[in-house]
Amino acid sequence: MAGIGIDAPGTTELLIGNEAIARGALEAGIGFAAAYPGTPSTEIMESLASVAKKMNFYAEWSVNEKVALESAAGASFAGIRAIAAMKQNGVSVASDFLANIVMSGIGAGLVLVCCDDPSAISSSNEQDTRNIAKWLDIPLLEPGTFQEAKDMTKWAFDLAEELDTICIIRSVTRIAHARGNVKLGELPRKEHKAHFDNICPVAPTLTKFIPYPSAWLHQQLHVKLDKAREVFESSPFNWYTGPEEAELLIITCGSCWLYSLEAVKTLNLENKVGILKLGTIWPLPQKLIEKHLSKSPKILVVEEIDPFLEGSIKEMIADLPPASPHPTFYGKHSGHINAYGELNPNMVIGATARIMDITYESRPAEYSKKAAEIPFTYMPLRIMTFCPGCPHRATFWAIKNALRLDGRDGFVTGDIGCYSMAIGPAGFFQERTMYCMGAGAGVANGLGKLAQFGFNQPVLAVCGDSTFFHATIPALINGVYNHSNFTLVILDNSATAMTGFQPHPGTGITAMGETTRVVDIEDLCHSLGVQVDVCDPFDLENATATLLKMIAENGGPRVVIMRRECELVRARREKKPLYKVHVDPDKCLGEACGCNRLCTSAFSCPGLIWDKDAGKAKIDEVICAGCGICADICPQEAIIKEAV
Repeated sequence: MAGIGIDAPGTTELLIGNEAIARGALEAGIGFAAAYPGTPSTEIMESLASVAKKMNFYAEWSVNEKVALESAAGASFAGIRAIAAMKQNGVSVASDFLANIVMSGIGAGLVLVCCDDPSAISSSNEQDTRNIAKWLDIPLLEPGTFQEAKDMTKWAFDLAEELDTICIIRSVTRIAHARGNVKLGELPRKEHKAHFDNICPVAPTLTKFIPYPSAWLHQQLHVKLDKAREVFESSPFNWYTGPEEAELLIITCGSCWLYSLEAVKTLNLENKVGILKLGTIWPLPQKLIEKHLSKSPKILVVEEIDPFLEGSIKEMIADLPPASPHPTFYGKHSGHINAYGELNPNMVIGATARIMDITYESRPAEYSKKAAEIPFTYMPLRIMTFCPGCPHRATFWAIKNALRLDGRDGFVTGDIGCYSMAIGPAGFFQERTMYCMGAGAGVANGLGKLAQFGFNQPVLAVCGDSTFFHATIPALINGVYNHSNFTLVILDNSATAMTGFQPHPGTGITAMGETTRVVDIEDLCHSLGVQVDVCDPFDLENATATLLKMIAENGGPRVVIMRRECELVRARREKKPLYKVHVDPDKCLGEACGCNRLCTSAFSCPGLIWDKDAGKAKIDEVICAGCGICADICPQEAIIKEAV
């Protein structure tokens, strides 16, 4: 991230897409940045926060995405350019405020950057945010290159001020996290001066900002959208390459432009296929698109994830005069392009070849045949798992044992986070629901009110410490208010670990590295009148007993805080393991143990391996974090931990 704040106009830096977006915000002269960490958007705020003090602007990790957008809007109202960044799930969280801010207008430039995650690589869904922009009538831009990510972000602030509305930049994983050359522009020299004009909303002097939505403002919003369409007609982020008369026209956007370009070049169709690349996605530049529709009787729309462009262009054509071009469309509806998941060059090549009736093989048929004959067992099986030394593994081990001892078929409701891997073998298949942040406790609220229907299964809701602040507190309050019977287990590892260990209100540090007051989870829960116990998950005996006691209770919600710092955070600070761990081969009975190799087949820490030749368990010293928890689960006491 060293290149983000370099004051060297005209030089070229190798940046990931998120860094390029951050640089564009700097060149636009932002004074305020807010975000909640979420892959693939996280590095935008990390980049900005790293230079915030040096460049005299404010940056924060907000408690959730809605608050991040509201905070950024507050700065905008006072005349400070502001940016909010989040992943696609976060836009859903922020949508309530977003639906209103678009009606009221803004002060200084206000930009929302959303990074979508096609194929849900690190998400619970692959929501296409473009639909929200269309739904709410918000101007939407999408970069197709790293240079464009920087330039488009800078331009978006000017556009927001010209239109008097928030603007959205939509990126995707392969732009956000890939890397390319970016030519830097100038950094502004002006000082930020904030002032909120305290004008009566109904006064005749009011010309711009109205701090509340109304029906009249909805009408004005459509006027703004029409103006945006006019601006987009001549935008430098839209362009066409190819012949004047083409056999096929590809209309595309974002990273799919690169895939389309590669497809045309690979198939040697530069003289037969044209590409219309759009960077202004909503509202569509209607005249520009209409002009290019006449180039070919066939249109292939290449986009991720939903058929957004495809459907919107078809809607546009339906309003054109009968004599206008009405080409044949290919894309997601025709089955030529997947209506889900990520695209890649090979998919676009295949679709283009089919339409152009070209035979194309990505690799020789003989090679494909041999590859298909290779047994699956030759490939190493890699499952998603917790890191070595992760306290969550111990927590779910304790949960599994407590529920088994209770004997009433209890189960766990959860949400997205490191602990969402507990739906699989990493967490012993304990988590049975996994939706959005805070949903574990929300779902438990409903389950905890079903006693009148004969329901008596214990319900454990799990959330992380960052998730607790983000979205679980309202669900816990709801449980207190409605006297819902469930146990909330807060996995407090003192970091937003899944996205890169960003701080949160419970860590005592801000995004800019300043020490701040710790919001104590235990105290907050006590203030609600909730019974709270705090456990170290590595103390398996006490953790299991505490959980067993809590789930036996009836009445309103109870809270168990499993508090143990993330091992990666601790190791980075202390630079040494807690214990030196090894297996005593004389005590390890291997397959004859009677435990069905509990350590390597059930507990399955990556630091534990099975030595087939010796028929014994073994510690992988390269991977082992030295937490020593495996020593507590071995029935033969064959795993030895020695203090370092």
